[in-house]
Amino acid sequence: MASPQCCADPPTLDPAGGEGRVVDSFGGITAYVAGARESKAAVILVSDIFDFLHGDPYVPENADRPIQVWLKEHAPGKAFEEAKPVIAALKEQGVSTVGAAGYCWGAKGVAELAKANEIQAAVMSHPSFVTVDDIEEVKCPIAILGAETDKTSPPELVKQFEQVLSSSNSGIAHFVKIFPGVSHGWTVRYKSEDAGAVKSAEEALSDMIDWFNKNLK
Repeated sequence: MASPQCCADPPTLDPAGGEGRVVDSFGGITAYVAGARESKAAVILVSDIFDFLHGDPYVPENADRPIQVWLKEHAPGKAFEEAKPVIAALKEQGVSTVGAAGYCWGAKGVAELAKANEIQAAVMSHPSFVTVDDIEEVKCPIAILGAETDKTSPPELVKQFEQVLSSSNSGIAHFVKIFPGVSHGWTVRYKSEDAGAVKSAEEALSDMIDWFNKNLK
């Protein structure tokens, strides 16, 4: 959540999406945990809920607390520090490889985790606050999924990320893709009756899953 684009087209819940469980304190934060308990690989989703925001999401209708004021209390980099105890808790449960996926605001925290060698694979979808300098310091395989229409991370910036990762001295496995005909937030906020939007969101999800399956061994 870094611009008005983030709050357009809220998602429709899918009853077939599977069921996890809410954990009041997992590594110090409220978390929604899903998947096989015996898995040796885990993915941390850094997004709007569960709950790097501690129950305090940005509310566009609250004119007394515009986005820039809200961001002062929820600096994107905070997710980096708060994710480290979560990673430790996962490892205590037998997880050996950890990936992280960041959406918009969450991408900055994922970038910091990737720079600090805290994770084994990263995915950023329509990232916000991520810079070329961040990408130059990434130390793990990373996928970056960008939108054709994105004021926060325009295609030109995403292409710069790709140039850095493709440089001869990078050595970092990477996948960079700009999705045509979509806007910032398209992976999680779209109209379910829009077949094109659904297709693009599902394609992005498939790309993310493929990346983690490939790099979390």
